[in-house]
Amino acid sequence: MREWEVTRRAFVGSMLAAPLSAEDGWVELFDGKTLQGWRPSESQASWKVAGGLLSADGPRSHLFYTGPVRSASFRNFELEVEALARPAANSGVYFHTAYQETGFPRKGFEVQINNTATGEGDYRERKKTGSLYGLRNIYKQLVPDDRWFKLRVAVRGKNIQVRLDGVLLVDYTEPTPPVIPPGNERERFLDRGTFALQCHDPGSKVLFRGIRVRPLPDNLPPGEAPVVDDVYRRIIALGAANVPMVDYHVHLKAGLSLEQVLAKSRRDGIQCGIAVNCGKGFPVQDDEGARRFAESLQAQPVFVAMQAEGREWTQMFSPRSVGLFDYVFTDSMTWTDNRGRRMRLWIPPEVGTIADPQEFMDTLVARTVGILEQEPIDIYVNPTFLPDSIAGDYDRLWTEERMNKVIAAAVRNGVAIEINSRYRLPRPAFLKAAKAAGCKFTFGTNNGGPDDLGRCEYGLEMVAECNLGWQDFFVPGAAGPKAVERKPGALKG
Repeated sequence: MREWEVTRRAFVGSMLAAPLSAEDGWVELFDGKTLQGWRPSESQASWKVAGGLLSADGPRSHLFYTGPVRSASFRNFELEVEALARPAANSGVYFHTAYQETGFPRKGFEVQINNTATGEGDYRERKKTGSLYGLRNIYKQLVPDDRWFKLRVAVRGKNIQVRLDGVLLVDYTEPTPPVIPPGNERERFLDRGTFALQCHDPGSKVLFRGIRVRPLPDNLPPGEAPVVDDVYRRIIALGAANVPMVDYHVHLKAGLSLEQVLAKSRRDGIQCGIAVNCGKGFPVQDDEGARRFAESLQAQPVFVAMQAEGREWTQMFSPRSVGLFDYVFTDSMTWTDNRGRRMRLWIPPEVGTIADPQEFMDTLVARTVGILEQEPIDIYVNPTFLPDSIAGDYDRLWTEERMNKVIAAAVRNGVAIEINSRYRLPRPAFLKAAKAAGCKFTFGTNNGGPDDLGRCEYGLEMVAECNLGWQDFFVPGAAGPKAVERKPGALKG
């Protein structure tokens, strides 16, 4: 046994005022019979123990650990909590917090429990189970209601990790000084404190069991500090302001692996949607290929996307296979002109010479409107893209009338508009008009490999320039049926 491990075990053993469990180093904090060692705030009757389970059921209340282990003051630790959330339940697990009589804890951090809660009043809660609330948010539902799951939270030095059923979701290292979003009232920086469970409201019913901790030495190294720049700060600020920090347009290309994407996602605080190209001449060309790809990512903390290529895709895939994806997106970069010539707009030889740019634009807009009206897509990507030969005249060719035709079709069909970082499209004039019309937006990279997978920088710029708020953004599953459920008849039978 290594010398450090001997020292650690001796340290942990000397600090515990309760017996160790069978697994060395772990201490049970909930005895399964009483609230001994726990203190509820405000509505104390919201907490009950029955059948070995702790239930949160009633008006708002927080249950703080006040027992003897480490005198209820933890700096470094591993905490495990098993929970089961009823439908529409909102709850959480706090750490580095302190008892307070009323309200939501102002001190410390919260790990979110929320599978299907949608928010209250006009507010829509997007942060799902496993989120380090407001700092590293998870936007995809990863566990169903009415099923037990296990959260493991670890703090070591300046590093916080959150695992959900063993899957690492959060790997956040706090910078020095901490980056705290503007207007945030919580004392949200790593210090020390106790744990708390949340009963959010009378409609949020959650069961807990298996609450245990493994204290770690106070003097663990802080870990490698992150690089903090303006983009880093804006990502945290927007996430705390409920803007969904998701890059919905990520490709595993040119050697970029899923493991690299997940590591970058955890580092940057941007969840990802992994897309596969589906259509004529692309990697996936039938239902079986679509099924294999969707199922390969089923257990991963990512959204799974179909990039529908060309106009033939609707007759290549069935509603059943398309329905396996979290969302579908396409663009208007592949279409057939009025002379029967199929072209891909990013390939100059296929586009050829554009003798009449105005005629070309009218055809492009007509094709785009047709795509938005007829195809079962959730997001329109690479929006307003033009071939290289006329891209320099973008502002003149994308007239207000043409923009409004595309925008109106997107609104009619509930299609979100991507803010694309690769091409820096659409331009602000389009986005401002789309916002005024009620469009929803997404961030998207459309990377070609590992070297150009950024941090949605153009999207962050446009949020500021176009005054976009969380209400302006699309999240899969948050706004009703998917496009494939709305338009199944558009696909092959």
